[in-house]
Amino acid sequence: MAEYDVDLFVIGGGSGGVRAARIAAGYGAKVMVAEEYRMGGTCVIRGCVPKKLFVIGSHVRHEIEDAAGFGWTIPEISFDWKTLVANKDKEIARLEGIYTTNVEKSGAQVVKARAVLEDAHTLRLSDGKKITAQTILIATGGRPNHGAEIPGIEHVISSDEAFHLTDLPERIVIQGGGYIALEFAGIFKGYGADVTVIYRGDNILRGFDEDVRKHVRAEMEKQGINIITGCTISKVDKHGKEFTTHLSSGSSIASDQVMFAIGRHPNVANLGLETADVAINPKNGGIAVDAWSKTSTPNIYAIGDVTHRTNLTPVAIREGHAFADTVFGKRPVQVDHATIPTAVFSQPEVGTVGLTEAEARAQFSHVDIYKTDFRPIKATMSGRDTRVLMKLVVDGTSDRVLGCHIVGEGAAEITQAVGIAVKMKATKADFDATIALHPTAAEELVTMRTPTARYVREAAAE
Repeated sequence: MAEYDVDLFVIGGGSGGVRAARIAAGYGAKVMVAEEYRMGGTCVIRGCVPKKLFVIGSHVRHEIEDAAGFGWTIPEISFDWKTLVANKDKEIARLEGIYTTNVEKSGAQVVKARAVLEDAHTLRLSDGKKITAQTILIATGGRPNHGAEIPGIEHVISSDEAFHLTDLPERIVIQGGGYIALEFAGIFKGYGADVTVIYRGDNILRGFDEDVRKHVRAEMEKQGINIITGCTISKVDKHGKEFTTHLSSGSSIASDQVMFAIGRHPNVANLGLETADVAINPKNGGIAVDAWSKTSTPNIYAIGDVTHRTNLTPVAIREGHAFADTVFGKRPVQVDHATIPTAVFSQPEVGTVGLTEAEARAQFSHVDIYKTDFRPIKATMSGRDTRVLMKLVVDGTSDRVLGCHIVGEGAAEITQAVGIAVKMKATKADFDATIALHPTAAEELVTMRTPTARYVREAAAE
C-alpha cells in the first residue's frame, strides 16, 4: 500500500497550480488539485482575461470617434452593459471548462473543495475527506486588499465585483494608482462613465519609469479622467443609490459607485499554514520561499501571488512549471525573476521591460537615455490629441540595452518582442543595425541615434 494517497496535492486551480499539476502528472505523478471556487483562478475568472475583454470593448468608442477623420459617417450608436457582462461570462465559463478538461486530460484529479493543511502531509477537504500527500503545492493566489478600515468601507467594491455590476455607473470614484485602478479607469471612461481616480502618492504608477508615469497621467487627463493625487478616501456615505466620497484633503465627490484598487494581498488566511510550520515572509505577508519555491517545510512549496514575489500570471505559470520539473522531472530549474516584461492595459497602454532610468542610474556609472515623443500616424487623420512615448535605457559603458518603456497603442505587443532582445542582452548597436519596419510606431526603437540625456557618475574619491 502506498504511503500517501497522492504524490502531489495542489491547493488552488489557477494558472500556476494548473501548470504545475499538468507537468507533474506528465512525469507520472499521481496528482490532485483542489479549487474551492472556479478553475482558472484570478487571471481567468476575475483578472487578466475578463479585464482585457472589457478593455477591448471600451476602445470601440474611440474607434467610432476617430472614424470620421477617415471618411466614415456612423449615424447612431448604442451600448448595453448587460450584453457585455453576459458575453464576458460565457467566454469565462468556456475557459473555465478548458482549464478543468486540460487538468483531467493530463491524468490529474480535480476536486471542487477547499483544502486546509492539518500537518505537513495531510489535508482536510471541505467535504470532510482527508487526503495525504507526499508533496504539497500552495497556489492560492491573492485577494483584494481594501487597506485600513474607514467609515463606509462596506459600500466599496473591488475589481472582483466590478466584473459583475448589473449596471454601468454614470459616475465612479476609484482609489488606487496601479495596474488595476488605471485599467478600470480607462474601461469605465471608455463606456461613457465620469471617472475620478484618487491616489495617495505624488503620481500614478509607482515603480514605473518617471517619464512613463508623467506621460500616462497627461494622456488620461486629456480624455477627461480626473486624477487627484496626494490624498486618500477617508469616508464613504451612502444616500439611496448614490455615494458621497470624503477625501483626506477635506473635499468630497458624489458618485454612483466607489471602487478600491489599492493592491492585492496573498491569500494565506485559514489555510492551516501554522499546523504545518509554513512560515510567512514578514516583509510582504506572502508565504516565504527559497529560489526553488520551497517553504520552511521541506515537502511544501508555494508559487504565484501567494508568495508575493512578482504578481504576474506568466510568472506563476513559469514557477509552477519549474517546480514540477525540479521535483518530479528531476530537472532542477530555478526561475529568473529579472527582466520580466509587463503591461498596463490602461488607455493609453503601457509596455515595459528591464530597468527604469532611476534604477539604471543607481546601478550603473554611465547611463544613456534615448527618448522620443511623437504623434502617431492614426492621429494625423483622426485629429485625436494623443502622443506616443518610447524610451530606451542603455548602459553607456557596455552599450547594453537595460530597459525599454513604451506608452501608446500596441505597447504590450511591441514590448513582448523587445523583451526577447533585452533578455538576450542586446546592445544599442544591435538595435541600430536592425532595419526599420515602416510605417510603424515601433520603428522608432531602431532609429533613435542620439542620446536625449547622458548621465556619468563621478568616481568616489579614495
